[in-house]
Amino acid sequence: MTALKQTEFISIDDYLDGEEVSEVKHEYLDGTVHAMAGATNQHNTIALNSLASLLLQLRGKPCQSFNSDTKIRIQYPDHTRFYYPDAMVVCQPNPGTDHFQDQPVVVIEVLSDSTRRADLVEKRDAYLTIPSLKVLIFIEPELPWSTLYRSKPGGGFAIENHSGLECVIPLPEIEASLPLAEVYERVELTS
Repeated sequence: MTALKQTEFISIDDYLDGEEVSEVKHEYLDGTVHAMAGATNQHNTIALNSLASLLLQLRGKPCQSFNSDTKIRIQYPDHTRFYYPDAMVVCQPNPGTDHFQDQPVVVIEVLSDSTRRADLVEKRDAYLTIPSLKVLIFIEPELPWSTLYRSKPGGGFAIENHSGLECVIPLPEIEASLPLAEVYERVELTS
């Protein structure tokens, strides 16, 4: 019988220091790090289009968008996680010297075959614990469809589905919207 290799615990400080010089991004889950796979051109186009749309709409407003090079720190009572979303909007940003944000208001993840399960289960559950989060958006890569979790006034989140290139996702929480025609510009869709 083969013994399983013991995973080495990595401190948050060592993780953050390592990410500054690493050529590969890693997500941090309670002392363990996991390398992230590279994304397809289509995935990156959708993420960049989403970011660009929001970036332009947020000019001169208090909230700002961040790309996939900025991590989100999620602090639980007994552990910490760091994830790299595809895009996010923050209205109370961390200091400019930090490499992460603590209070995202909008988080966007573009789904892919290799990350779908982690995105829709592990990351979704973690993101929905962030007190500042108002909207979590999952974007399908091959058809104009998004699933959105929007915070409800009494607590919890309502699920919304938005589909079709004519659809515009309202984001009054940040005084913006996300037109799916812009999100999917230059993307080859399957239907």
